[in-house]
Amino acid sequence: MIKTLSLLSRKDGLTHEQFVKHWLEIHAPLAHAVPGVSRYVQSHITGTSSRPDIPDIDVEVDGIAELWFEDAESYQRAAASPEMKRLTDDGALFIGRIRTYLIQERQIIPPQG
Repeated sequence: MIKTLSLLSRKDGLTHEQFVKHWLEIHAPLAHAVPGVSRYVQSHITGTSSRPDIPDIDVEVDGIAELWFEDAESYQRAAASPEMKRLTDDGALFIGRIRTYLIQERQIIPPQG
């Protein structure tokens, strides 16, 4: 399993609510067409918390996006597709700053169920 995790900040001039509305209502449906995506998760930031014993990281984030792929080949195929280009072109309309990480998950506590 390959996962990308992106920290997203809105473009200047957009409210958090406008950012989330575009991301959820316009951007999200485009992800359905991207080949090889096995899961897409949007995490909308609703607040923050701090610890008194560890300094905060100085970053403002409006959301976290996760794209999941079965393997590296699926990830590469998706990245090269015209559907991914449409998705990233749309992202440029409302995302002001982004940092994307390629993730290898290490499951510590498995899902219960």
